[in-house]
Amino acid sequence: MTRYALRVASLAVALGLWQLLTSRDIDLWLRFSQFPTVTDVAHAFADRLAGPDYWTDLTDSLTRILTGFLLAAVLGVATGVLVARSRLAEDLLGPVLEVVRPIPAIALVPVAILLFPSNEQGIVFITCTAAFFPVLVSTRHSVRALTPVWEEAVRTLGGGRRRVLASVVLPGALPGVFGGLSVGIGVSWICVISAEMISGQYGVGYRTWQDYTVVDYPGVFVGMVTIGVLGWLTSTAVELLGRRLTRWLPRTSYDPATRPKPARPGATTTPPADNAVHSAVRKGSRPEEARDEHLVRD
Repeated sequence: MTRYALRVASLAVALGLWQLLTSRDIDLWLRFSQFPTVTDVAHAFADRLAGPDYWTDLTDSLTRILTGFLLAAVLGVATGVLVARSRLAEDLLGPVLEVVRPIPAIALVPVAILLFPSNEQGIVFITCTAAFFPVLVSTRHSVRALTPVWEEAVRTLGGGRRRVLASVVLPGALPGVFGGLSVGIGVSWICVISAEMISGQYGVGYRTWQDYTVVDYPGVFVGMVTIGVLGWLTSTAVELLGRRLTRWLPRTSYDPATRPKPARPGATTTPPADNAVHSAVRKGSRPEEARDEHLVRD
């Protein structure tokens, strides 16, 4: 509860500082007199929520981001595993991917306009491209970092390539995959909003740009707040899904109540992991077995 209270307090302090600087028209180096106040943005937000356009824009942006992100997740994981496991695939696909990867996804807007028959498909393409490369790179590095002993153990027990893929490669690379997905969802939001500003007809980015062109600055901030909240919700959903699918990973959590107490002067302490080893030595068993037993017990 203390942590949640601190988070709420930090947001309240930020909003209070915003309201203070804008309501007093403070101009030091930054011109806060040009900014709308928090109350102005709140009134504009309430007006938008009462109209149908806001929910139409929200639905369009969510549809584009989810479609592009899901395509990027499937293609990025599949390509990353293929490139990491096959030298032929790395030789054939690697040069093309490495040349295209540094190009910003938003720079592909002219390509999308020329390539696809509708703006909707072009925006989904840009969103997919933005998330594809973070997922690809993270998956590739995660697969290459796997311990070869695991694969050798499966093959010793008679498992084939499919068994290795299902039992070793995908589960072992899963933490890195979700790391790439977390980065990809954020980059996708940046690119989908930019694409909507350039070539969209509906969406949060399109509406935000339209508000800017008509000098409706409270409306611009409504769009910014909406983008921030949507990005936070989708990133949190990806993180929670990753934690649920990787529950088998050892995790540590900071708890001040469980911190080890400082040792008294002159006292000697033995780390908890070594206690099992010392007791095993006294009983005549091997230290390696004691360490394994300690890891399993934890």
